[in-house]
Amino acid sequence: MRSLSTAATGMLAQQLNVEVISNNIANMNTTGFKRQRAEFQDLLYMNVERMGVNSSDGDNIVPTGVQVGTGVKTGAVYRVTEQGNVSQTNNTYDLAIQGDGYFVIQMPDGTESYTRAGNFQVGPDGQIVTDEGFVVSPGIAVPEEAVDVTISSVGMVQARLAGQVEYQQLGQIDMARFINPAGLDAVGDNLFLESPASGVANLATPGAIGFGTVLQGYLENSNVNAVNEISSLILAQRAYEMNSKVITTSDEMLGVTSQLR
Repeated sequence: MRSLSTAATGMLAQQLNVEVISNNIANMNTTGFKRQRAEFQDLLYMNVERMGVNSSDGDNIVPTGVQVGTGVKTGAVYRVTEQGNVSQTNNTYDLAIQGDGYFVIQMPDGTESYTRAGNFQVGPDGQIVTDEGFVVSPGIAVPEEAVDVTISSVGMVQARLAGQVEYQQLGQIDMARFINPAGLDAVGDNLFLESPASGVANLATPGAIGFGTVLQGYLENSNVNAVNEISSLILAQRAYEMNSKVITTSDEMLGVTSQLR
């Protein structure tokens, strides 16, 4: 019975759906996290009787035919890149992006990665770094004698040194945009890598045309909606149970067949 294998694909699909939802819920409080959504597609159909063929020697055409589906498959796990809410922290090196774009992070191997998580700190050499110690591009160093640091909406970093009144410019934070941000390769630690699907990074300064601006003393929260995720979890659970019921029913029908004399 084809229903056995068809329902099995449904159970596998809902298992993946629950895994995606569980990852969203687990990262509800992850700074800059973007929720994901599982998308499914129907599998190939078996044509018992094709539509559009002649049903007789005349011009009679079969209007619909008989097509039997064979199940479902995962089409994609799409990352929803909509803006998350921002929360005030009053931390000097906490930065939130308001709008489109990613912070550019310099990796130890010389490559670049990208992130929306702006919970930055100052490293032992004064450079602004992530919580893993990776340098925020272009590698701005804050002097040890700095008593106040400001970061403008366009990413300009300025510091006032002890005994001085005027602020001096230290540098400007870089920002990147992608034509398809959902195609970025997530590698953990709130970092993404450029991929053929995302397109090449377009670098500019915050506030440029098409780029977001920077908010100092704020962090972008994840865009996970707890109510929606719980609702999706319940629907996935019910769909899983219904597919398992199909398998049970098909097995009982086969049992009846095997008892025929």
